[in-house]
Amino acid sequence: MELETFKIAVLPLREKLINFSLRMMQERADAEDIVQEALLKLWYIREKLDGYHSVEALAMQVTKNLTLDKLRARRPEGIDIDTLSIDSGARTPAEQLEQKDAAARIRWLISQLPTVQQTIIRMKDVEGYEIAEIAEITGSQVEAVRSNLSRARKRIREQFLQLNKQEQL
Repeated sequence: MELETFKIAVLPLREKLINFSLRMMQERADAEDIVQEALLKLWYIREKLDGYHSVEALAMQVTKNLTLDKLRARRPEGIDIDTLSIDSGARTPAEQLEQKDAAARIRWLISQLPTVQQTIIRMKDVEGYEIAEIAEITGSQVEAVRSNLSRARKRIREQFLQLNKQEQL
């Protein structure tokens, strides 16, 4: 794609991409930075853009991914999963060791989930986002977020119990 074609096909999408990113970011300056980065990425692959069915759809996807990356990088409000522990009062050293082991297994099980479920369970259960917020950030329907969260929790529960059962044998 030549410069003139790029100007005609991609640059007019700028305001639409900013509005799209702005719905998730809440700050225009951040949205503009993200769109600038998205346009740069598209410029670098301009030779391949003619091969895409819809350059607009590609631009929206690139913008969405960059926006989600920025949101993930911003998450100091949540508790880091590595520091997450269940405190039920005084515990013996053996109980503390068992609890650490269980937390490590759960972290590992979460890392084995499909990417979407992994993201959703971390956002909900670790970072404390509401389901509606997760839906808005990921661009999904609220029902889809609930369904993925339910499946992720069920899978972790089943696999955790299975690991414990195997260990007892």
